Order: sequence, then structure tokens, then C-alpha cells
Amino acid sequence: MIFKITTLEKVFYPYSKFKLLLISLLLTGQFMRSQSENKINNAKFEPAIPLIGTVESRNAREIKVSNWIIGCETLDRDMTDYHQYKEYLGPLGIKRLRMQAGWAKTEKQKGKYDWQWLDKIVDDATKRGLEIWMETSYGNPIYEGGGGINLSAGLPNSEEALLAWDKWVKALVVRYKDKIKEWEVWNEPNFGDNKINSPEKVAELNIRTAEIIKSIQPKAIISGLSLGHIDLQYADRFFKVLHDKKKLDLFDNMTYHDYVYNPDSNYGNVAALRSVLDKYDPKIKLRQGENGAPSFGGGGRGALGDYDWTELSQAKWNTRRMLGNLGHDIQCSILGIIDMNYGLAGSPITKLNVKGIIESDATRKAVRPKMAYYAMQHIASIFDDSLQRLTDLHHTYNIKGAENGEHRYSYGTDRSLSVYGYEHKNSKKQVFTIWMDESIPLNSNTGRLQDFSFSNANFENPVYVDILSGKVYTIPNDKWSKSGNTFTFKDILIYDSPILIIDKSLLKIKTP
Repeated sequence: MIFKITTLEKVFYPYSKFKLLLISLLLTGQFMRSQSENKINNAKFEPAIPLIGTVESRNAREIKVSNWIIGCETLDRDMTDYHQYKEYLGPLGIKRLRMQAGWAKTEKQKGKYDWQWLDKIVDDATKRGLEIWMETSYGNPIYEGGGGINLSAGLPNSEEALLAWDKWVKALVVRYKDKIKEWEVWNEPNFGDNKINSPEKVAELNIRTAEIIKSIQPKAIISGLSLGHIDLQYADRFFKVLHDKKKLDLFDNMTYHDYVYNPDSNYGNVAALRSVLDKYDPKIKLRQGENGAPSFGGGGRGALGDYDWTELSQAKWNTRRMLGNLGHDIQCSILGIIDMNYGLAGSPITKLNVKGIIESDATRKAVRPKMAYYAMQHIASIFDDSLQRLTDLHHTYNIKGAENGEHRYSYGTDRSLSVYGYEHKNSKKQVFTIWMDESIPLNSNTGRLQDFSFSNANFENPVYVDILSGKVYTIPNDKWSKSGNTFTFKDILIYDSPILIIDKSLLKIKTP
């Protein structure tokens, strides 16, 4: 059965008294604003089962390891202001930050480094219990052939510039080696299919940079490649250089940035990239280095900008990508913490890039968290290193006959769903993530009731969680049953955003 839960309601608010009420509602995460239409969208999603409470958030200090990274990019070009959003980082619950170091911002006079701006950021982040994944790019125009400072920029290529690059990288790592352990070399060298940065040149710069980092910090974790989009031929040529020069062991992972309208539609391309890398070294991991969705559409705003996004569809996209990558054992960085004013720095992207999960204005001021901030906060609170993926979980039309602890699931439809399973490392209690994955996330909530069966499942008190709202619901006794180690759940409300069937013991719940 398919039915409409709600549609987006438009409420205009030019008057001040009502505006105060709306601001208070925004702070609870119950409403969201689409800046493009200056409206409030009501996107409630209410299963007809008893509400227990909401997922209790966790500060990043409380989390040892998680699968995710939050993008704090463009600080090097002053498109954002770290000090505007720093108070939001810890409560989000994501442990690691991705950022660029900014050679051109730090060395404005040849041979003279001004670290003050970067020291403040690194010191503040580490004091908050956060970990930084630092990129050494971009270039520095004070040197002839020094490379550019934006997307699609060329690499340093003159002898003078490359020697200055070496000094920059060495000084950077020496300064922060006790506070930063993860590094990346250059961002999106193949952006816009530019012909400047051949994969061979990029590979040489990656090797050159990684060797400097390792000479100072032997246990550093280094990411290579950083594809702006998945280009298998480009990647193959890049990997071949590293392989032929016997330099692949310098790198812990290779990163890719893949912006697609349906966040669940890219795993075939990722698998193809994995196959290319496997030819050279199957031990090196892939990492989703950057991805995210805008909160409203419009030309000139960067990747995915020409779809009619709202904060609802942005939140669905981000959470589906986060949990989809978790289900594929791929570490994942979400762009970004705040809207980025690309127009300030002469970027190919000409307008405010609204992929941030915090709204900012033209002055870079943080205005408020968006719906995606709270939804991602719920994921970070639940999925930490205490859970391990059920690697043998697979879909079958016949749940019977599962042997030797095999994990199977079934549901009574031919429609495509994403279903992944995890269990607690100690208690072995389980959680299953479920969402409808056939289309681009909708700007309304359309759901259906679905039955599920899971073999060799382990629940004591199964509950239902809606990731967007963080609401936790009781699954009534007449809606689930157990036969041996097979659990069957009836009339589970699913839609194009993740819901969980999870043992209550795996949650911290804030009661009303």
C-alpha cells in the first residue's frame, strides 16, 4: 500500500511576531527553510505507533572512531569563516574535519610564512577533540609557474615553484605533525575535464608530496588522487605511475568525489574504480573524499545545482549517502559544514554554494543549522565503532533455510530498497537501516507500509527510528514476531529517507 504522509506546506513570514515563533521551531529541527523561496516547509513524518522519545546526540569528544568526516573546506580562500561555525562542530558528533592548508594564504611573501590564521583553527579544533584531515593544496601565484588557488587550477610546474612547494609541505608537516595525522595532496585535479593536470603530472606531485610527509611523519595517513568525478581512464593512468615507480605503499587510501542526483546510483561506478585500483594494489582503500547536496537549486552553485532541492531533500540525500557508504565499508566526507561563498575568490562556481548543513549569509555569518545538520547528528550518535557490519547480509525471496548463522532478509515487493545490517561487537544486538532508493530524494514525504523478515537476527526490544527527525517509536507486539532466529516485522513505514529497526539497547533516548 502506498499513501501520502504529507506534502510541503508553504508559509510566508514577513511579519515579525510570527517570525519569532518560526525561529524557535527551527531550533527544534521541526521545520526547515528554503532560502530560495523564503518559506517554511513542514515535512512531518509520523508512523502510527507509540512515540518513545528522540535520539540523544553525542559530542564528538564522546566518540572514538566513526566512518564520517565533515567538510570544512575553502577556509584557505576565505569563502567561509571557521570561527563562525566552530561551536557547531562538537555537537554534530562527527570526529574528523577535512580542510585545505592554504599555501597562498600562508606564504604571501617568498620564504615568509604567516601561520597565525591556521594555528588558530588547528588549535581550536584539537582542543574540541576533533581530528583534522589536511590537504596541502592549492598552488601559490607569487612563484612563476606556482599553480592556481581554485578548482581547475594547474599544479606547480616550474623548478622554482616545485622547490618552494617542497619547502611549504615540509614546513606544514613539521609544524602540525603532533596534531594532524591525516593528509591529502591536491583537490580535484581533473575538475571540469581540464587538460592542464595530466594524471602523470598529478601522480608525480602526489609521490613528491607523500615522500616529504613520510620523511617527517612516518606513520602519517596519506590520501592520493582526489578525483573530481570518477574517470576510470584517468585513475588507471595515475595508479600506473605509482605502481611502476613502486610508490603505492606511500598511500593509505585513494579518494574520489562523485556527485550524483540519486545518492544510491553511483555504487556501480565505485565498484569499477575499485576494480581499477585492484589491478595495482587491492590493499589500498577507497574513500569518498567529498560529496553532498544543496539545500536549494539554481545555476552557478556547483555540482547538482540544477535540481529543485529543499532542505528536506538535502537531508535525505546526505543521510542516504552516509549510510550507503557505511554499508559499503567506504569512509565518507560530507561537503560541508556551512554554505560557501565561492564568488568571493574568483572560483568557477559563481554563487553561494549551499551544500552546507549550516546556513550562512553573504558575509559568511552562520545563521542556523539546517535540517541535514540534525539528521546527520542522529547518525553520528548511533553508528560508531561499537557496531560492525553484517557482511553476509543479502536479499532473498525465501527467508527459510538460512544456515550457519547466515543473515538474510526478505520483503514482499519487487521495488528497490537499500537494506544494511549491523551488530554490536559485544552484545550482538542488531540494527537494520532501510530506505527506498529508486529516485532522487523527494521534496515531500511519500511512504508505504512494508513487511520484513530477517534470519539469524538478534533483538530483545526492537524499536523504530526515523533518522530525519530522530524520533524513536515502539514497535507494538502485534507488529513483530519471532520464530527461531527469524524476526518478522509487519507494517513498517518506509520512505526515501533512512529508517532503522534497532534494538533499544543500542540507543540513548531522550524522553519527552
